[in-house]
Formats: sequence, structure tokens, C-alpha cells
Amino acid sequence: MGPVRDTQRNNMRYSQAPQRRAELLRRVGAAGYVSSALAATEFGVSEMTVRRDLRELAAQGLVNRVAGGASALVPPGAPFEARRAAAPVEKVAVARAALALLEGARVVGLDAGTTITALAGLLPGGLTVATHSVPVIATCAERDDVELIALGGTYHAQTRSFSGPITRAALSQLALDVAVLSAAAAGPAGAYSADVWDADTKQVMAGVADRTVLLLDSGKLGRRAAIKFLGLDRIDTVVVDSGVTGDDLAMLRKAGPAVVVAEVSA
Repeated sequence: MGPVRDTQRNNMRYSQAPQRRAELLRRVGAAGYVSSALAATEFGVSEMTVRRDLRELAAQGLVNRVAGGASALVPPGAPFEARRAAAPVEKVAVARAALALLEGARVVGLDAGTTITALAGLLPGGLTVATHSVPVIATCAERDDVELIALGGTYHAQTRSFSGPITRAALSQLALDVAVLSAAAAGPAGAYSADVWDADTKQVMAGVADRTVLLLDSGKLGRRAAIKFLGLDRIDTVVVDSGVTGDDLAMLRKAGPAVVVAEVSA
């Protein structure tokens, strides 16, 4: 009878949205992640109800919506490994969807984002890859079917990449078919980085490319970081995971770029 009484108590306690959302936020803070299916069972409500609660918390900037639930927010400028661990399923889905946008390209620039790192291991053979990202350099250096142009400069541990005047000068000598960029945050005004040198490198890379592709996990939409590096109207295609809200999707399309939605299993 104990479990039945506990379930009934939970059903009463979490029958109202404010109580449910407060408890969901507490669980995300304590564990770093909450499963919508498990929470629905424990609260005695439908999974759709919990997903609606999580969408509202995400809209308030309190959690990051990910496949199957929600995770704790990783602030722009957090250490590389913390950012890499956030929304891994979404990042791989976005990276896979981006592959079609590289068809016909010969020289591709890859910047230093964690979603770009996921893309590096999936690249088709025959490409020339120019990058200042140490993880991307390490991945491509292990491949015999990719020609690597490693861009030097001043090493920045925060982004695991090289940047600065030397990187800028090397990029200015290149002609890229596609520049694939990531962002710490994005909104109607543009795409943002948390690091001034990272933002500078992204701008230069986009400037020497015929096309610019921006990869985003949906948790970065509606957020802000310190430095705007490109307006969305300067980006040809945005690839975002299917956790994107209808409002954010409409915002992206209104801003001008083509939008590819990468499906992620719930």
C-alpha cells in the first residue's frame, strides 16, 4: 500500500503546472537531466503534459530541451568539455544532417564549436579541410582520405582552438567552398560567440567562403552571448535539431537563411 499512497500523494502534489515545473527544475538542477517519460509516470500525468512543462521552462531560459527530456543549461563560455557533453544526441543529429550541404564542395572550413567536432568524424573522403580547432585537427589527422590544412595562431584552452592575427592571416589566403560554423547562442539579431577571438575567426572564415552553414542545437536559440559575429541574413543555411520550437523556427526562416531540421528521437 505504501507505493500506492506515494503515487497518490505525488499526483496531488504535482497536479498543478507551477508545482510540476518547480519539481522538474529541482530535478534538473540536482541530476543535470530529467526524463519526460519517467517524470510523467511519477507525477501521474501524461508525457505530453511534462513535455509542455519542459518547453515552458526552456522558453524561460531555465533548462535546455534535449531528446527525451531536459538538461541543465551550459552557459556560453563554459569549458569545452562541459559544452561538448551538453545535448550530444542533438549535436550528432545536426552534424549528420549537415553532410548533405557539403555535397559538391572540395574545400571546407570547420570552426571550433563542439557540434563541428561531431561533424569532423562523419565527413566524406576527398575533402580538403581547413580548421583551427585542435579536436578537429586531431580527428582529420587520423584520416588518409582527407587533406588537412591546420591553421596556427595563439592557442586558447577555452575553445580548444588557435586564433588571433596569425589565424586571421592564414584564413585570408584561402578560398573555401563552404564555411561550417557553430554559435554559443542565436536569436533574431544574429549568431553569437562568448569569446572575442573565436568571433573574429568565425567572421573571417565566413568572409572567405562561397557559402556559410550554421549548426545549432535548439537549446542555443533565444539565448545571448557577449559578441555577435554574424547576422542571420549573412548565413546561407541553418541546421537545427527537431527540438526547435515553432516560434524559433519561424524566426529563423523570417531572418533569411534556409533552415534544415535534423530529426532527433524523443
